[in-house]
Amino acid sequence: MLDIKLIRNNTDLVKDVISKRNITLDVDAFLSIDKEKLELIQKIDELRELKNKFNKELPNLSTDEKNQKLSEMKEIWEKLKSLEERQKEVENSWNEMYYKFPNLLDETAAIWPTEDDWVVEYTFKEKTKFDFTPKAHYEIWEAKWWIDTEKGSEISGSRFWYLKWDLVLLEFAIINFVIWKLISKWFSPILPPVLVREKAMFWTWFFPAWDDWIYAVNPWEDDLYLVWTSEVPVTSYHSWETLDLTEPKKYVAFSACFRREAWSAWKDMRWILRGHQFDKVEMVVFCKPEDSRKMHDFMVSIEQEVWEELWIPYQKVNIASGDLWNPAMKKYDLEAWLPGQDKYREVTSCSNVWEFQSRRLWIKCKTDDWKTVYAHTLNWTVSAIWRCLIAIIENYQTVDWDVVIPEVLVPFMWWKKII
Repeated sequence: MLDIKLIRNNTDLVKDVISKRNITLDVDAFLSIDKEKLELIQKIDELRELKNKFNKELPNLSTDEKNQKLSEMKEIWEKLKSLEERQKEVENSWNEMYYKFPNLLDETAAIWPTEDDWVVEYTFKEKTKFDFTPKAHYEIWEAKWWIDTEKGSEISGSRFWYLKWDLVLLEFAIINFVIWKLISKWFSPILPPVLVREKAMFWTWFFPAWDDWIYAVNPWEDDLYLVWTSEVPVTSYHSWETLDLTEPKKYVAFSACFRREAWSAWKDMRWILRGHQFDKVEMVVFCKPEDSRKMHDFMVSIEQEVWEELWIPYQKVNIASGDLWNPAMKKYDLEAWLPGQDKYREVTSCSNVWEFQSRRLWIKCKTDDWKTVYAHTLNWTVSAIWRCLIAIIENYQTVDWDVVIPEVLVPFMWWKKII
């Protein structure tokens, strides 16, 4: 969340950011509510002070004085009650608007209004070419019985499936390759819980912004939610701590993830690009404010290294400001070339969130001159596993419906080179 002082004192800057992000938020209306909120606090504090003063004086008053004072205080109590009721209304309106404010924008972010304005900064390798018509991943998977969407739908509903046989082995090969890659870069492996309390969703911004996308478990009983991404439990891990960030804290997490896909009911139904359950390897980093830009570039370079070692064509995209989620000041996506779909599709993303999450999480650190400041957080989907599977299947397919294993994954496949 933004520092409230920034909204109050740098209104033009905040309005400019909102405009560049192409979102609707009435800053002047919020400031009006904010002003009333501050005035109510002052008035209520003054009346409470009078009330406390009266309570202290009461035992020392005569009967006539008590009666007179009680008559005077009755008017004050009624006024106080009225102001407190109004304060609740104002606080609700204030909270509803305040938590919608987006982060500032990095000066190197792509400043454009829509997702169609993304800026491709780098392209790796020419698009994969074949001497036959390439097939979509689902055609190969279904032919080889590597996936069972029918049984998945029967047991769990639409957008669920069973992965089987060699496809399962390939998934674990990808996971092991990516995790060992990150460990070699001094990332600490961590397996977080996939059920979190409401406060963790709020702290990391997913509530209230994306509550329609999140699965609630036993609503009104357990206060637990299935995570959309391990970013939620891993970023929350250091909540209410002051960290020593002389060296950034770097985590690589693996987890199953869940999302309702509430707004994409008829999108990608045949392909498994959009499922309610999926596996991800995620990086989460905590660092000093002055290190976050450098750390963002470092994380993206690892991301590129992974896909270049897989030898899959991709493009690096600086996401347009109008398509950035509220917490991100800047985000890079890698989009892999999928021959079966004849298009690039997003496979990874890396966001610099600055202090937007740490303000809610109360995660702080010491500067070089020993001042206490909010830490910066960054997150990166290293590999959305099933999208990585799709990219490998479509780029490494053969005319005989087989799939060649990328060389870097062969050791993790028990030296199996084709499936």
